[in-house]
Amino acid sequence: MNLDLSNRTALVCGASQGLGAAVAKELAILGSNIILLARTESNLQKVMQVLDISKGQKHQYIVADTSKPLELLEKVNAYLTKGNRIDILVNNSGGPAAGPLLLTPIQEMEVAFQSHLIVSHLLVQALIPLMKIQGFGRIVNILSTSIKQPINGLGISNTIRAAVANWAKTLANEIGAFGITVNNVLPGYTNTDRLDYLFSKQAAMAHVSKEDILKKTLEFIPAGRLGEPEEFGAVVAFLCSPAAAYINGINLPVDGGRLGTL
Repeated sequence: MNLDLSNRTALVCGASQGLGAAVAKELAILGSNIILLARTESNLQKVMQVLDISKGQKHQYIVADTSKPLELLEKVNAYLTKGNRIDILVNNSGGPAAGPLLLTPIQEMEVAFQSHLIVSHLLVQALIPLMKIQGFGRIVNILSTSIKQPINGLGISNTIRAAVANWAKTLANEIGAFGITVNNVLPGYTNTDRLDYLFSKQAAMAHVSKEDILKKTLEFIPAGRLGEPEEFGAVVAFLCSPAAAYINGINLPVDGGRLGTL
């Protein structure tokens, strides 16, 4: 099985912590050069220090905020204009605020749309021309199982991530003939700070402990546990490898079997 990503370069968004950092670590293990992108430089520097360099990889980072799409694009274009290329794009952005959809201010919907869909669209427009020339490209979007089965209390996420999923499927159909794949990976309940935040908020609203929320959640996961970030990262890394060249346009849950849909 060819998992070798030597001499490839991956831009991983939201890579300063959680799932984004885990994906960057796994891609580096397969030999890829990594460009970490997030808004907090100190966290990016910490992730940089733990990326694999055993195959001579060269890693760097870009400080940018997904809520400012044009500024982010300018920084990525500055990298490309120096004669560099990016072979792999991992679109990932922090989850929108939790809460009922009916009570969501329109401004929060607009920010989420910018951070998740508009940023992804601008990046693929910038990167795909070079991917076509190389005859190789991987675009992976980190979304949520909510695109298959909406999650109560995550109104913005359910809405915006579903839009990104349909955007990705359309894109996969348009560029599949150029050796470029576009796939969505859907994390279930994974042991991250984001999940801790959601569990804490649920516990406060229900007037129970966070441990009670965790115990109730595990009852619906056939695996009987939370996922670990590195398990999720390994799935994304595989989809970016040469071995996954014929996997295109899919929504892949990594959720321990929790989803009730096929």
